[in-house]
Amino acid sequence: MPGYGLGQGRQRGRCRGRRWVEHFPETTYFRPYGPPQPPNQTTILTIEELEALRLVDLEDLTQEEAAARMGVSRKTLWNDLQRARKKVASALVNGHAIRIQGGDYILR
Repeated sequence: MPGYGLGQGRQRGRCRGRRWVEHFPETTYFRPYGPPQPPNQTTILTIEELEALRLVDLEDLTQEEAAARMGVSRKTLWNDLQRARKKVASALVNGHAIRIQGGDYILR
């Protein structure tokens, strides 16, 4: 049947839902001190991953409170948070730049 199965522009599982974001960052690019980095050494952090970090690690909200503020389940917030922490840690350890962009969110 046309339009069914993988390989025809369809993804497995449910569509990724939009997250509510309360804070849009003024600065969206950070890089290590020194000569400019090649573009392939830039880590992309999405707006919703940054929002999860901000709510849990900066505002000290519980994951349940942060998930409610973002309009997602606690598991979804946990996934975004773990992905964001891993990206930031990797960029810091490996000396890569961090660019904040993209995602699927609604600004509140």
